[in-house]
Amino acid sequence: MGQEKQDKKKTAFRSGFVAIVGRPNAGKSTLLNRLVGQKIAIVTSKPQTTRNRIQGIVTRPDGQIVFIDTPGLHTPESALGRQMMREVTAATEGIDVLLLMADASRGMPEKDELLFEKARRFGGKTILALNKVDRMEKAKLLPLIEAFQKEFGFSSIIPISALKGSGTKELVEEILRMLPEGQPYFPEDQVTDQPERFLAAEIVREKAIQAMYHELPYAVAVQVEKYEELGKLTRIEAVVNVERDTQKKILIGQKGSMLQKIGTEARKELEELLGTKVFLGLFVKVVPDWRENPQRVRELDWHAQLEAMGDSDALESALDAESAEE
Repeated sequence: MGQEKQDKKKTAFRSGFVAIVGRPNAGKSTLLNRLVGQKIAIVTSKPQTTRNRIQGIVTRPDGQIVFIDTPGLHTPESALGRQMMREVTAATEGIDVLLLMADASRGMPEKDELLFEKARRFGGKTILALNKVDRMEKAKLLPLIEAFQKEFGFSSIIPISALKGSGTKELVEEILRMLPEGQPYFPEDQVTDQPERFLAAEIVREKAIQAMYHELPYAVAVQVEKYEELGKLTRIEAVVNVERDTQKKILIGQKGSMLQKIGTEARKELEELLGTKVFLGLFVKVVPDWRENPQRVRELDWHAQLEAMGDSDALESALDAESAEE
């Protein structure tokens, strides 16, 4: 009888929610895509490109982990920045494990209160993933781990390379060990809770940021206005919103060359993601200083996502909460 209980304990299914939190460019979205096994979060070398909480789902025979990717921790200086930091706070509510990420190649951050404050406020099981260890000398790794552990008593510290995959298997094992026993929250073949319409907008935004790295650091917001599934063809029409006429001219390029390049790159990736041919129509619109306007931020960064989900109640609640804070 004792052996039966022991075997049952070994095979118990575990499930729960894990928020990935860290500074901009710590590699959170890269890690999420690596663990899920496909791209669901946009990745650029420009910090603060993740604006909304994105859930990635990893299911194994022994458990299911629902990861929540979050915007990079920073001191907000705009309405957009304040919304992004509210996203981080909301993501850590009701989770089972907090996964903090730090760029190991930069060494120990000096008094990084934004990072450690999240761990102190959470108060639950917290794992620190030291990312980009492939970029540092091995002799410096152990002292760095000791320095982080001295600053905060992490449940576990695991060195990883999200880009190359090293250490990620051990990270998943450690997370599963900390999750409670329970049933899966999503079907085993589902890798994200985001609708394809939202992912399409994010892919277009990623390609625009990559193409216009210096000219458009954060001023791009994309709304999908039409999304039609027509058998073997998916028709998508999206508006790329910028803040100034000069940005619009740069984004379109000479005789439309830049916009065409962005559209081609986005279309190819969407065809791979959706498994259909894609018609992608892109339009550029100037919305002056939208990042500084809370109402515009809601319209451009929340409305499209919630509307795409068909969740009018969630949209109304989000707008009410935003209005109450202003």
